[in-house]
Amino acid sequence: MTELTDLGVAAIRDGVRSGAFSARDVADAFIVKVSKAKTLNAFLVETPDHAIAAADAADAARAVGETLKPLAGVPIGMKDLFCTKGVASTAASHILEGFTPPYESTVSGKLWDAGAGMLGKLNMDQFAMGSSNETSHFGNVISPWRRADGGNAPLAPGGSSGGSSAAIAARLCPAATGTDTGGSIRQPAAFTGIAGIKPTYGRCSRWGVVAFASSLDQAGPMARDVRDCAIMLEAMAGFDPKDSTSLDLAVPKWEAGLSGSLAGKRIGIPKEYRVDNMPAEIEALWQQGIDWARDAGAEIVEVSLPHTKYALPAYYIIAPAEASSNLARYDGVRYGLRDLPDGANLQDMYAATRAAGFGDEVKRRIMIGTYVLSAGFYDAYYTQAQKVRTLIARDFERAWESCDLLLTPTAPSAAFALGEKSADPIAMYLNDVFTVPSSLAGLPAMSVPGGLDKAGLPLGLQIIGKPLDEQGVLNAGLALEERAGFVARPEAWW
Repeated sequence: MTELTDLGVAAIRDGVRSGAFSARDVADAFIVKVSKAKTLNAFLVETPDHAIAAADAADAARAVGETLKPLAGVPIGMKDLFCTKGVASTAASHILEGFTPPYESTVSGKLWDAGAGMLGKLNMDQFAMGSSNETSHFGNVISPWRRADGGNAPLAPGGSSGGSSAAIAARLCPAATGTDTGGSIRQPAAFTGIAGIKPTYGRCSRWGVVAFASSLDQAGPMARDVRDCAIMLEAMAGFDPKDSTSLDLAVPKWEAGLSGSLAGKRIGIPKEYRVDNMPAEIEALWQQGIDWARDAGAEIVEVSLPHTKYALPAYYIIAPAEASSNLARYDGVRYGLRDLPDGANLQDMYAATRAAGFGDEVKRRIMIGTYVLSAGFYDAYYTQAQKVRTLIARDFERAWESCDLLLTPTAPSAAFALGEKSADPIAMYLNDVFTVPSSLAGLPAMSVPGGLDKAGLPLGLQIIGKPLDEQGVLNAGLALEERAGFVARPEAWW
């Protein structure tokens, strides 16, 4: 018999509805699995009571013949960037250590309203700043994957949603929330062999999500497969009057609309994504993805996104600039850490609190952001980066004249060893080279696993869609998923 923890969202939902097993059985199985996997450091806080309460509510509703909620019986993980009422929410930073919100983020509230239970809060890069989950104040997450070529160095699970990706890949939860600013759902999904989608900017509310870069941050689901992502996204999305950037649109029935056929669709292959020194395995996977899309009925066309080469430098001006503004609120006055040296004045307290509370990467980005927003440099850097962002968005608009979707690799490599790139911020930033352009344009984009590299590590393919075309992105993801037949999973060593 298949273990309950091997089941995904759809299988758990359907099994609870049919009575094949109880929601409590599912919750108990995952709670035990989480408690035995502390080596991975994926969970910062475990909340078994929350998962059990939701499971018992689902079982009670079924017992009296009530219609079950969409996610009844499904326990999930919650990235620690989402504020959860009465449960510590720290953004993996010392400056928020011990902070317990008296309110619930809109996205997490929607998931609880849909019947989901919470297994715990997931580790992440501090304030979502990182690509390897090594910037967390509470220690790095370790990927459940290991190289099959004899190398057993601990691997990065990707970032910033590394706790989410590791927990799903290790079967500690069937799905989890993530946030994506420049690729923080898609890159970790690719590194750990799972699926993840960043919806159109504004599809999911940002209210109650600790802010990094407000014009880029977007919540999205991470799960075992495309169908599970569609189910999760339906529960997470929707208009929120508390978020001024929220889109006032009805939530489509993405799961019901899933189709693996791409007949009549044109898939664009952007020539600028063939970057210098691209590994042969990434190039081969990309070509395999093109062949799969063609097999699914798509027409393949080459397109040009000429300003792609400027996306990464523009992003690393805009995102730190917004971060420097958003993180100014952490000053030791209202909540979180307060470092008050003897005889200190208010200015001393600000400086001491922020010096002690923020990690090195957060400090680096705050300083970059403050610099590019300062008098004399604002126009030279920030204004120019915003102009480049506009040009990048126009590139995509022109591409849509000749295609419906874009297909690219998700990341320029498979997972790397922890510590391998942490001493070189530029090398770390280059992990986002394929994911940043669609983030700057606010487009929906998804990563699905496509295969393994020669060391036996997962590689991902990325689908980018037109604004609000999550259905097209999900369908293309399903088409690739069906043809890839990816069933590899890490062998339990933790």
